[in-house]
Amino acid sequence: MAATPDDLFRQLAALGIAVRTVRHPAVYTVDEAKRLRGAVPGLHVKNLFLKDRKGGLWLLVAREDRAIALKELARRLDVKGFSFASPELLLEVLGVEPGAVTPFALVNDAAGRVRLLLDRALADDAEVNFHPLVNTATTTIAAADFLRFAAATGHQPLFVDV
Repeated sequence: MAATPDDLFRQLAALGIAVRTVRHPAVYTVDEAKRLRGAVPGLHVKNLFLKDRKGGLWLLVAREDRAIALKELARRLDVKGFSFASPELLLEVLGVEPGAVTPFALVNDAAGRVRLLLDRALADDAEVNFHPLVNTATTTIAAADFLRFAAATGHQPLFVDV
């Protein structure tokens, strides 16, 4: 069974990671998030759940204002083409619905099927913001603490220039 936001917050607390969460109406796009989340400090992101032609799964986390050229990214990673993974696969592997894609969902990937790709810019910011497994809230976490969380889930990020 997929983790709930409360499960996520308990795991973060067990790791000694402090977060701040604000609630807002459901958001499905970056434009909606900008309008509805309010003034939340820190870097905001977009998250793309991708599948390559060989069936590999990838979670790309990039600054929300980045234009992403999937063909170019695949070429640089020496991957045979990216496409968006289906909502059914998203729910099966990461336990979240479209609109709530988040790197916090790696908590649900115990099998380690997903490769985590992080926009190199995320390493430069003190705080980053992600949905806490639902798209009706935004959680702020220190970038260094997010990397500790990712490692605790068994996911070592690959930093890329998006």
